Order: sequence, then structure tokens, then C-alpha cells
Amino acid sequence: MAKPSNPSLFELPGEQPPAGAEPPTPIASRTAPATGGTRGGSGDIDPGQVGAAGSGAAPAGAAPAGSAATGLKAPLAARMRPSSLDEFVGQQELLAPGSALRRAIESGHPHSMILHGPPGTGKTTLARIIAVASGYAFEEESAVDAGRAEVRAVVERARARRRGLAGGPGKGTVFFLDEIHRFNKAQQDALLPAVEEGLLVLIGATTENPYFEVNQALISRTRVYELQALSIEDVRTLLQRAVDRGECGDPSLIDSEALDYAAQWVSGDARAALSGLELACETMAGGRVTVDVMADALQARTVAYDRLADNHYDTISAWIKSTRGSDPDASLYYLAVMLEGGEDPRFIARRMVILASEDIGNADPQAIQVATAAAAAVDRVGAPECEFPLAQAAIYLSLARKSDGAKRAIRAARAYVQEHGAAPPPPYLRSGGRNDGNYDYPHDHPTHLSGQEWRPPSVAAAGAHFYEPDDAEAALRERLVAIRRGRGVSAD
Repeated sequence: MAKPSNPSLFELPGEQPPAGAEPPTPIASRTAPATGGTRGGSGDIDPGQVGAAGSGAAPAGAAPAGSAATGLKAPLAARMRPSSLDEFVGQQELLAPGSALRRAIESGHPHSMILHGPPGTGKTTLARIIAVASGYAFEEESAVDAGRAEVRAVVERARARRRGLAGGPGKGTVFFLDEIHRFNKAQQDALLPAVEEGLLVLIGATTENPYFEVNQALISRTRVYELQALSIEDVRTLLQRAVDRGECGDPSLIDSEALDYAAQWVSGDARAALSGLELACETMAGGRVTVDVMADALQARTVAYDRLADNHYDTISAWIKSTRGSDPDASLYYLAVMLEGGEDPRFIARRMVILASEDIGNADPQAIQVATAAAAAVDRVGAPECEFPLAQAAIYLSLARKSDGAKRAIRAARAYVQEHGAAPPPPYLRSGGRNDGNYDYPHDHPTHLSGQEWRPPSVAAAGAHFYEPDDAEAALRERLVAIRRGRGVSAD
């Protein structure tokens, strides 16, 4: 067989199938249902049979989704997977009429993309819908389990499809790579040739910020789409759809309040909501599903927080801005989100110390003492009791008078030095034998003020002043005016 004009990194000598021959099928694919599109192997999705792959829209007479060999049903979240945009719930802005992604899906001309968003927001579902709409084969791998060998196999099957088997027409391949951020740089780089030549339509899914976790070379060859957590109403719609389809037995035995509870509890994660509903129904085995039953099935609330991901930065940013904005309720809320999400309390305490100077400063000098005391308490007490000094500090910092005078002053001084360089101090301010003996000791004066110039001559000649207190530091402003008057120094 002739080698391609642009051989990829995945081609291995002696491993190409003969022209017109079906490539060897991986073991995972041999045991998968014919229409499954399963993870870990080849999965050509027939648009007429998508329901059998776990969509909740199976053709009439189709067997329930799951393993044909074992007779086990797929999880409810998989059975309820939409098979078209008409059934898709959520992401209204991303999939609005005329949007780039919707046009790509409806036209049947998909492009490589990275889908970035929280769990349970429809990333896998969108990838499958794109494959069906385009008539492409669907390959799925998880970067948690897959390596370069698995990706080579995907690329070789894609190459065979594009050539067309037994003289038939060629066919494209959608390669869905879940948790793409878990691939290291070399593994991500290995995808580039296949994406570059259009051999694969790569759809990567990640809960992490792709601009931090995915190689820039791969980002430049894809479109990045951000998916939002589903609203309570969206999750409630999906739960009701499952009940109405009879997926959980007699719909009359499932209390509406239980569905309301689940929709609110899962923080926009549709998979978690459907899994909770399934467990609640299985637990009752034909009995009534009440709020208490649903609460027991869901257990601890899903807190959408990852201390190593974007929401770590988003939440601390919200805490800082809310505390700076003097809202103790918002400050306490975001503090609670961080603590519930497992944030390191020492990180929170450090941010409190910074805020006490940056945003309060000399408008309330007690603030930094409160913040540093809270930081010391965190070190001494530890979790979980350190929540009390952190809460006390959050309240105090929220209600303290605010001033950014210290921040403005040091930034003005540093900007001046960066622009003009570091001028030497006047001779009378230098140390030891390096001074000229003309230092005017302030305590020799009744007012403890000296008229000597403390700034370098060039800085004084430029009339540079850096500390400009506003109304929040009115007492210090008056004191500064009095000092300058006593020293005979002009404020200009």
C-alpha cells in the first residue's frame, strides 16, 4: 500500500492493512454492541440506531441500551442521552440559532473543538450528536486510560475509513477524547498531524481551563467552546423527561417535590441528578419516591469547586470583590463555598491579610491585625474549627472602612522608579562614614520636624509625591498637610 503524502506519527512499519481490507478490530470493539460507539474502540454510529447507543430515543423495537451479552441496562444518564439538538437541554447561548457551533452541526461539516465545562453539562452528548449529524464514524477514548497506542489505532481506522473500504466512498471520523487535559504535552502533540490534515475531527472534553491545560499548538487548530452548568430548570426538565418515559417505573409514585429537590441539589450536573433519581427508584422498588428518599439517594450535595481549577480562582476573586464591596453576606457565602469545596484555609487567610492592606489600609489599621490574627489562628487550630476565625475576619474586613491609598502610593512610587531609575540619596542620609555630617536630627526640634529634604534632589526637583490620601484617610490627610507646613515643604 502506498504511504500517505504526509505520514503521521502514528504509522508503524508493517502494521498497515492491505488495500481494501478491514483493519483489525480491537478486543474492546469485538465485545461491544454493534451500535454502541463505546469507549476504548471503534464505534461507527448509524444515525438510525443512535438510541441503542444510550440516547433515550431508541427506534421502535430496539433493545434497551446496555450490554447485549449480560442483559444489563446502561445507567439512566446514558439511556436519557439526547440524539439530536431538538432533545438537547441547556447551553441555549452556545447553541442559539445562527451560532457557529449550531451551524456546524446542522450543516454536517464539523470542525475540531475543545468543549470546556463542568461535569454533566452535555460534552459527550454534543460530540455524539455532531457525529450523527455529519454521518461520521464516532470514536471515543478517555485520556485517563488511553495512551499513544490507543490513539494510533484510532488514527489507523480513520485512515482506512477515509480511503473507503472495498472501493466504497470514504467516511470521516469524529474522535471524542474525554479528559483531554490529562494527556501530557507529548501525547497532545501526537494528535497534531491527524488534526492538521483533517484525518480526525477531534472533540476534546475537559473540566479544566484548556488555555492552561491544552497545548497552544492544539488550541490553535481547534475552536474552544465553554459549556455552562445547567440551570435548575434545565435539570428539572431532564428529570421529568425520564419519569414521563417510564424509566423509573410508575410516574405517579414519584413526588414532584422530590424532582424539585434533586434539580436544586446537584449544582447543574445532569448526570448526578439522573443517577440520584435512578438510585432512589431502585431503592424503593415500586414504592413512593419522596423528598427524603431522594435526599438519601443524593447524599452530600455536589459542590462545584476544584481547588486546582478555574473555580478556585473565580471563587476567591468573588470573595475579594465582595469583601472589598463591603457585603458581609456575600463574603461569608464565598468563604463557605471555598471551605465546602476543600480549599486550603491557609490560602484564604493569606488573601485576607493582603486585602486588609490593599483595600482597607490606614482607613482602619486594625484590619490587618484582625487578618494576621486569623491567619495565626488557622495555623494553630486547623480545620474544621478554623472556620470561626476566618468568618470573624471576613465580617470585620467587609464592614471596615475602605481605602486603597497604600496600594496607589507604592504603585506610584514604583512606576516613578521604573521610569526614572534609582537616584542616590542625599549625602546627609547615607550610612556611617559615607554621609557628609549635615544630617538634621528631627528630635532636636520641639516639633520633631526637620525642614531638610529627604528625597533625592532629582525627585524633589520634579515635585514627585506618591501618597495622596482621600476622604477615607481624612485624618492622615490633615496630618500630612500639617507636617508639610511644619517642615516648610510644598505639596506641589
